[in-house]
Amino acid sequence: QVQLVESGGGSVQAGGSLKLSCAPSGYTGTIYCLGWFRQVPGKEREGVAGINRYGNSWYADVERGRFAVSRVNANNTVYLQISNLKPDDTAMYYCAAHSSSGYCSEYQPKYIHWGQGTQVTVSS
Repeated sequence: QVQLVESGGGSVQAGGSLKLSCAPSGYTGTIYCLGWFRQVPGKEREGVAGINRYGNSWYADVERGRFAVSRVNANNTVYLQISNLKPDDTAMYYCAAHSSSGYCSEYQPKYIHWGQGTQVTVSS
């Protein structure tokens, strides 16, 4: 079993930055893809960015220049740096993982492990 714990969320003003972290634990040796997703109450959860164990990343329909995903393979920790935060970035941010090799994407059904989320609130 794999457990994912997110951290780094908080309340910031527009224009600020945050770096979210996701630390997997448990049977992490099989993790191939790690991804970040976000959800606003009343809306569907959407993909943000993700990365595989070889450092190949994907970005969903977000402003790629403001989001940067990275990964430390030694401990499978994945990070999401968000710069120039905007009120529209306000959401619960979730980390997710799966073990299927190949192309990593925002296709959510492939992600079988999910964290509890970390809240990001951006005020104008």
